[in-house]
Amino acid sequence: MTITDSHFLNNQAVVFAQITDSHLFSSVDGLHHGHNVFKNLKKVLHSIYDNPTIKFIVFTGDLTQDHSEQSYQNFVDCVQECQISVPIYYLAGNHDDPELLAKYFSVSPFQSDKEINLPHWQIQLVNSKSETPAGYVTEHAFETLQSAIKKNKSQLLMMHHHPIDVGYFIDNHGLENKDAFWQVINAYSNIKAIACGHVHGDMTLTKPISNPLNEPVTLYTCPATSIQFDPNVEGVAALSKGPGYRVFQLGSDGELNTNVVIL
Repeated sequence: MTITDSHFLNNQAVVFAQITDSHLFSSVDGLHHGHNVFKNLKKVLHSIYDNPTIKFIVFTGDLTQDHSEQSYQNFVDCVQECQISVPIYYLAGNHDDPELLAKYFSVSPFQSDKEINLPHWQIQLVNSKSETPAGYVTEHAFETLQSAIKKNKSQLLMMHHHPIDVGYFIDNHGLENKDAFWQVINAYSNIKAIACGHVHGDMTLTKPISNPLNEPVTLYTCPATSIQFDPNVEGVAALSKGPGYRVFQLGSDGELNTNVVIL
């Protein structure tokens, strides 16, 4: 999808929000490690609604915890209840059923495009869902990415799984074919950053690039709308920390700025 709104054509930064890992249940009262995840999602969406600079949202997966169809409907209901009207782009996480995402996200403001073209930037939504909780980018997904990249635009890649280890248990379910992934990334000098979900916490990590002509690529992880993982525990445990999301500002000069909002 190409966004040509005149607001973006006067060299102002494009601002958007990344949300991830809502882990909803069929019941809006469902608790995930003691936290009401539906209410947490609502807090995040209300916060985004109150920020008029945010022009669209990218959801990077793991909508459901119990895999129920009602959990998908609950996500849609929450979006509508919070009066979100900006476009919402989305990816499947390891918990999600892509067919159910397509079914329930067929209404406004959801957008099925996996390529967002801005005047100076291109955002690519990379599918990393596999048959296991770990991630895997298929050869077809690599080919789709490579054929879509516009070399005259700065690139931001967004995905569910993390392609750099973060140092706690979730690395057991990270991206399995990291080497192949980074081999593709190394071929492009205009890939500025990667953003992911899955890790339930906000980090900024840098992967050294083997091509000396390229700048290192930064990975930004995103806090979950559900719970934030305690990295000091082996297995899932929640920190006493509220829901959150990440805001990106993409400048006309290729500059990327980002900040995290914790509620």
